[in-house]
Amino acid sequence: MTELAKDERTLFIGQAVKYPGQIAFKTFEGVPMEKRIELPVAEDFQVGLSTGLALAGYIPVSFFPRWDFLIIAANQIVNHLDKMPDFGWHPKVILRTAVGRWKPLDPGPQHKQDHSHAMRQMLSRMSVIQLRQPEDVLPAYKLAMEQPGSYIMVERQDRY
Repeated sequence: MTELAKDERTLFIGQAVKYPGQIAFKTFEGVPMEKRIELPVAEDFQVGLSTGLALAGYIPVSFFPRWDFLIIAANQIVNHLDKMPDFGWHPKVILRTAVGRWKPLDPGPQHKQDHSHAMRQMLSRMSVIQLRQPEDVLPAYKLAMEQPGSYIMVERQDRY
């Protein structure tokens, strides 16, 4: 995230990006506080806000701690963000999420699912990128910053 933060257009929004509360919080350590926007748990709103920020020239990195939370925003992702290029708008939004970890404590089935395949089936423009190994992370985020379009980046909580 430190590399992405170097771009003056990036903003980091979501739950536990400014205040600790989940395991990925430490991944924002190199991001200046003035580039972080803490949001309440309002997933559909968060993607709508991210889309609006992108249309205003920002590159939001919109963080959802788990896939299970991101699917609540499927309306904004599938029906709006993904379809905007069909209407001549080309927002760049990076949706960052993770598959929950199973150990040391199993969080239950509603907190460790991977909805990547299902989301790919619903999207016509956006890419869903799996980041299975630590060495996948930086090249994939650089690609998302350099290439046009919006992306869903899927990390693994057991790698934090």
